[in-house]
Amino acid sequence: TFSEPYLAPAPRCTMDKETVPAAERAVETESMMKRLFGFEKEDLSSWHRLVCLLNRPTDPASLGIFRFLFGMIMAIDITQERGLSHLDYKYLDGAPVCRFPLFSFLQPLPLDYMYLVYVVMLFGAVGIMLGCFYRLSCLMFISTYWYIFFLDKTAWNNHSYLYGLIGFQLTFMDANRYWSIDGLRNPQKKNSQVPLWNYTLLRFQIFIVYFIAGIKKLDADWVEGYSMSYLAHHWLFDPFRMILPNEMVSLLVVHGGGLCLDLSAGYLLFFDATRPFGIFFVSYFHCMNSQLFSIGMFAYTMLATSPLFCYPDWPRHFFARFPEILRPVLPLTSPPPQPSTSCVYPASKTRFKHKLATLFTILYLAEQFFLPYSHFITQGYNNWTNGLYGYSWDMMVHSRSHQHVKITYKDGKTGDVGYLNPGVFTQSRRWKDHGDMLKQYATCLSRHLPHYNISDPEIYFDIWVSINERFQQRIFDPRVNIVKADWSPFRPNPWLMPLLVDLSPWRTKFQEIEGSLDNQTEIVFIADFPGLLLENYVSEDLGNTSVQVLQGQLNVEIVDEKKNYTLQPGEQKQLPAGAYHKVYTVSEGPSCYMYIYVNTTEAALQRNFTKLFELQERVRNGTETEPLPPELQSLITGENEGSEANVMDPVVQLFLRRQRRMKEVKKRREANVCERLNRFTVKKYYMLRRAFLMTAIAMRNLAVGLPPLEQLTREVAFANMKEPETEASQDLKDEVGHDEL
Repeated sequence: TFSEPYLAPAPRCTMDKETVPAAERAVETESMMKRLFGFEKEDLSSWHRLVCLLNRPTDPASLGIFRFLFGMIMAIDITQERGLSHLDYKYLDGAPVCRFPLFSFLQPLPLDYMYLVYVVMLFGAVGIMLGCFYRLSCLMFISTYWYIFFLDKTAWNNHSYLYGLIGFQLTFMDANRYWSIDGLRNPQKKNSQVPLWNYTLLRFQIFIVYFIAGIKKLDADWVEGYSMSYLAHHWLFDPFRMILPNEMVSLLVVHGGGLCLDLSAGYLLFFDATRPFGIFFVSYFHCMNSQLFSIGMFAYTMLATSPLFCYPDWPRHFFARFPEILRPVLPLTSPPPQPSTSCVYPASKTRFKHKLATLFTILYLAEQFFLPYSHFITQGYNNWTNGLYGYSWDMMVHSRSHQHVKITYKDGKTGDVGYLNPGVFTQSRRWKDHGDMLKQYATCLSRHLPHYNISDPEIYFDIWVSINERFQQRIFDPRVNIVKADWSPFRPNPWLMPLLVDLSPWRTKFQEIEGSLDNQTEIVFIADFPGLLLENYVSEDLGNTSVQVLQGQLNVEIVDEKKNYTLQPGEQKQLPAGAYHKVYTVSEGPSCYMYIYVNTTEAALQRNFTKLFELQERVRNGTETEPLPPELQSLITGENEGSEANVMDPVVQLFLRRQRRMKEVKKRREANVCERLNRFTVKKYYMLRRAFLMTAIAMRNLAVGLPPLEQLTREVAFANMKEPETEASQDLKDEVGHDEL
């Protein structure tokens, strides 16, 4: 019973031919339970049998390979998503910045010490990878990692949470028993067996990630295709669009495929017969995600977890196929693993540490199954979605768009009212969707504003959000002074406005209305609560703007005209450009209405672009009979880099810039593999270069003190040096956007 080296049975990645008949004879004598799950039901019949099961000896090879891959991925992640390459921009040492830690007493250290924290974390990750002073390396990694994680709730996401969990698990495991420096230092650790719970914990953790993510995707918005509908336009789905319309690609491939894969991935990886299919589908899935989303090293981490579900000795068979000359640097293929005191053998007794490991495994897995559904305890963190995003495995279930954000302050002594730029004193945007962060932000603003002669400030937020393509509506009550507002992590947020889910069926009507519009007409759907008003300004660029009622009753006030107009469902009111207006909801229930507008400035610009392009084409092919006026000569002479700077006409200048931008985009898209690889390598080189140089500067500052300011300025400028960028590449960042036009 205790000689079986794995919990989940799996076909060996490679198996010697002479062992196949013996394996087949063994299978014939095994029960169905043993063949499917790797253990008998009697192994769960008592505490003693369970301890023996979870501590039975297992080959350390697969765990050792995963340890190496995880440590390597984390070392890379520290310079990227954790932010070592831009740490000075992330923490803005000494600047008046509003931060969002999980616990208010947590604050970042001075910048040079933050670099030291990251150095400790980096050495910990490298130590995990090499299996060098393994336990100490794990402690170095997880202590600094969780400190940085708790320091900023706005950076939370599910995969960052997963990294911390895996690092925590590895701290208690014997993952340094295979292909590690510790094994070279201590022969008793080298190639010694590990208890089965090491694999059980990691396998179930990955199973939870997939399965709970699938359960969360049973949400009606996901099933109906509203959560991630924009993904269907990505080039990765071009093959599907050859046989399906875009709407069906979104519904069946993006949402249906994502739901089915998450629900089934854990089971496909667990069982023998389905594991090859499981590895194929999850690998394809994660490779796609690496291109669809900016998720750092998450896709590669999940790819590294898939082999954990194979037989634990698969690396021995895999690396045995390599040439003999490479064996000294490759993982061991022989001899078989040696016994370890961490395991329970048939002739040995269970010890306290074996029972403690079993209890830890059970409690940890129970906590992981419970935590995604623990939001009834931490009710203060619940908004339109439950809890802080990042530990519930509700990945990509909700998409948001923000139409309008207004921050109003009122001087508590003078009564003067003013407005703040949304996002002032912070680099984050996530505070707009979470009540706990909004409370932290308002408290922070109340501390900073007195430095600008605003006494006892009151702070009011008017934030309009659409979740999963619903109406734009308020998420928080704009009448509440958030500085003095009550908030507790264990009580519902009293100033949270309810999500108008009863209006969700309107989304089908939205698609019909949008489909009936021409390409130049834009539309915004609004829902509001009785007794509230929306004050809005129509830009002079929007020369044809109107508001139309869909449901309820509105009172529209044109501020300059000092006139009010009452609108019923189906009625429409033209709004003057360059003026303020107010929209009051005067019906007993929520009102629904839509703004319909045309950006006349942009439309005129596009018409001019079309005329310039046609003229340019006629000149090129020789069909233009009249000479070009001087102000249009640049259509021919102004195609070279930077030459449009000499063009006086702003429309022609913007036209030439846009043409060069389109050429640059086309060049990038049509680049061959070598060019893409070179661009990627250069980008990563300068990122790692800056991380190394800025860290070296910080360590020097801690060791010998700050140098003269002039020297420090030169050092930072040298670290900030970037790869040569063409003017066209810079235009990709500087190009005027649709909203700005």
